[in-house]
Amino acid sequence: MASGASERTALVTGAGGFIGGHLVARLLRDGWRVRAVDSRAAGDWAQRHAAADNLGADLRDVAACRAAVAGCEWVFNLAADMGGMGYIETHRAECMLNVLINTQMIGAARDAGVARYFFASSACVYPQARQDRADLPPLREEDAYPADPEDGYGWEKLFGERLCRHFFEDFGFDARVARLHNVYGPFGAWRGGREKAPAALCRKVLEASAMVDPALQIWGDGSQVRSFLYVDDAIDGILRLMQGDARGPLNIGSEERVSVDELVTLLEELASIRCRRDYEKNAPRGVVGRSSDNTRVRRELGWEPQIPLREGLHRLMQWMRPLIR
Repeated sequence: MASGASERTALVTGAGGFIGGHLVARLLRDGWRVRAVDSRAAGDWAQRHAAADNLGADLRDVAACRAAVAGCEWVFNLAADMGGMGYIETHRAECMLNVLINTQMIGAARDAGVARYFFASSACVYPQARQDRADLPPLREEDAYPADPEDGYGWEKLFGERLCRHFFEDFGFDARVARLHNVYGPFGAWRGGREKAPAALCRKVLEASAMVDPALQIWGDGSQVRSFLYVDDAIDGILRLMQGDARGPLNIGSEERVSVDELVTLLEELASIRCRRDYEKNAPRGVVGRSSDNTRVRRELGWEPQIPLREGLHRLMQWMRPLIR
């Protein structure tokens, strides 16, 4: 981080969640004063750092947004009602209401004279037709248009991207956008319905370890292809985007493609177990194939992931193992 960070304040919204909590920790290590804001009660935060100024606030309210951004030089807006595919396919209205947060936050940040603003977008903005086969090319930033994103959550994120673009074009406001691709790691949701594939399957493999006849349920037929990004790499990409001259949208993802079945095999190897696989083909499964093309982000930020999938899954499993009862 640039010199003088200790005299500067950064706001992180969604700070009680998975990526937000990791970002708060990194900013504190880098010497920033951090205001951490989340809508949940403090006891429900996945991560809470005592060195931060931790606040509970509903950022759908403009007054709460104005209070949150006051005195902050940088703003990282990660606040969102979201989860894995099982959640976003059944809570589209709730996900769309995130536009209230995005609209109020960027307006408050601009009015307060915030120097740089970050918006966490998602690979869910990409058109369904570019993800309906496992053998399609990785997704490039320009592939987002013509628009046909994930219904609900994807449209909300695409709208947030357009807000950032037009605030720059109309007001010169320095808003930056990253399209995050399937971020995973410790302190993410791992049960309760909001968990994503790596955490859900890691939990299932660990639970199967206690079974006489180990078995686990897989949503879909196991052939769906994804790329998964470890959270430390995601945080590094976000900070590089904020520190440089690029504004995005830029993919922050991995190019290491893996099928769901291959993901399960990796987790089984890490747990030293083999499971019978029961495929729930009528369950939410998302798109058939999705991975990140990192050509542009390498060129503009010099960034690429450093943590291979196997190593990241090992870290996830080591964190989760004591939580399984």
